[in-house]
Amino acid sequence: MTVPETVLFGDNYYRRVIYALAAYIADYEEQVLLSCIVRNWCPKCLGHRDNLDEDALRRSREHCDTIIEELELRQLWDSYGIVGDIVPFTNDFPHADIHKMPSPDILHQLIKGGFKDHLVDWVERYLVHVHGKVEAEKILDDIDQRIAAVAPFTGLRRFPQGRHFKQWTGDDSKGLMKVYIAAIGGHVPEGVVCTFRAFLEFCYLVRRNVITEQTLTEIDDVLRCFHRFCEVFRNASVIETFSLPRQHSMKHYHYLIRQFGAPNGLCSSITESKHIKAVKRPYRRTNRFEALRQMLLINQTLDKLTAARSDFKGRGMLNGTCLSQAFEALGSDTNGIHDQHHSIEEGVDAADDGEEQTASYEEESGESVDDLMAIDARVSLVHKYQRTRARSVGALAIELGLPDLPNIIRRFLHSQLNPTNTRDPENISFHDCPLYEGKIRVYNSTCSTFFAPSDLSGIYGMRREYIRSAPMWRNAGPRFDCVFIVTDPQVEGMCSLDIARVLCFFSFKYQGMLYLCAIVHWFDCVGDGPDAV
Repeated sequence: MTVPETVLFGDNYYRRVIYALAAYIADYEEQVLLSCIVRNWCPKCLGHRDNLDEDALRRSREHCDTIIEELELRQLWDSYGIVGDIVPFTNDFPHADIHKMPSPDILHQLIKGGFKDHLVDWVERYLVHVHGKVEAEKILDDIDQRIAAVAPFTGLRRFPQGRHFKQWTGDDSKGLMKVYIAAIGGHVPEGVVCTFRAFLEFCYLVRRNVITEQTLTEIDDVLRCFHRFCEVFRNASVIETFSLPRQHSMKHYHYLIRQFGAPNGLCSSITESKHIKAVKRPYRRTNRFEALRQMLLINQTLDKLTAARSDFKGRGMLNGTCLSQAFEALGSDTNGIHDQHHSIEEGVDAADDGEEQTASYEEESGESVDDLMAIDARVSLVHKYQRTRARSVGALAIELGLPDLPNIIRRFLHSQLNPTNTRDPENISFHDCPLYEGKIRVYNSTCSTFFAPSDLSGIYGMRREYIRSAPMWRNAGPRFDCVFIVTDPQVEGMCSLDIARVLCFFSFKYQGMLYLCAIVHWFDCVGDGPDAV
């Protein structure tokens, strides 16, 4: 750590380098332990634990060493929150400062801390304080019903039992953040809703992969709004102080982003995901007796299997299947068989990935597409249609409860066969519309590929998502996804979109032309701009 080392850099120049500890990923409890400070104090600044949000200087190694030499242990504990008889492990490193190393922790500071442990709990306490315990339970039950009734949408986590579950995961908290404002609307004052809105805006801003100067300005503005709006809880005597370390950490995000970059790259959720794979899942496979030895054996076996698979794949031993190899040896045409087997494998993978969790489950979030963009968007039906569903227009009308469906299809065909006709379809006589009485094919899902450059998309900005419309989904009832539909291409942003729920996908042929169709239920528009709160 003190002797320079000569290193070849990417630009083919050699430079002398002295290594240093720069960042440490840890939650608040671990930061307290590493920084050798007292619990409920901030590991980053000297703010007193009774008023953390007051302006205070940042902690530093030099300052801590100085006051440890000058003050008694009791005074260090009470006035500065320092455990003076413990030495941080970084003191032996010349270029390391434990008070500067802890990085922002979005998962434990914001998602689990600020949202779950603070705001959600404050809402429940507010309802009990204002309405009494009995009435508050009724209101909370209604909130649960709203959460459970959220319409299915790609990437949206569902909570069939509301918010009542024993253990909140990070994914549960992030999923609940998306629907909680709508669930509490009307049950709490506008100031409470504004508090949630400011907090969620802060979370979504700091979770961006690219943060600019403009983003930092927006982070500061929304943080000031949050501090102003959250006073509604103190005014209602729900809480006495906002001196909470996890919530206080929001004040340091601007500085920490400048020091470490986007917090997404240094969040404890990275190590948490490895913890699930290396600890939690192996533990569930043990018999709970001397579990550590079994967990180590399980991880070793999995590592060997992974290495073997990589070796087999490199040797070309995993190309195709036993069935396809047998047909190739016989000289038969295996294209259809390979496609059928590939579809079966995809179905098995989808079933495995779609396994529901105890408290909640997430609708398929789609996948990124790394192909070059050829078109802005395309929608394609799955290859397999549903043989047990309606096979004619009349039968589909009965199944969906839409007696006017045959007439809708007739007017649809008229508009397709006469694209230059500018008359309103409602004013066209049925005598001028073709009659279709042939067969149809009904599908339960479709694949939508579109251009939407964002953090979730592929390197060319393309993304693929799946839309489901099925009378029975995972043996838990019907599922009809909601979609955004472009109705005015001339307008930019959300104003060009309308929202609908897909009731059915089907296709049919008329005069040699294949028509891929969807029956949707349109939602009513209540405004052209975002809500005030």
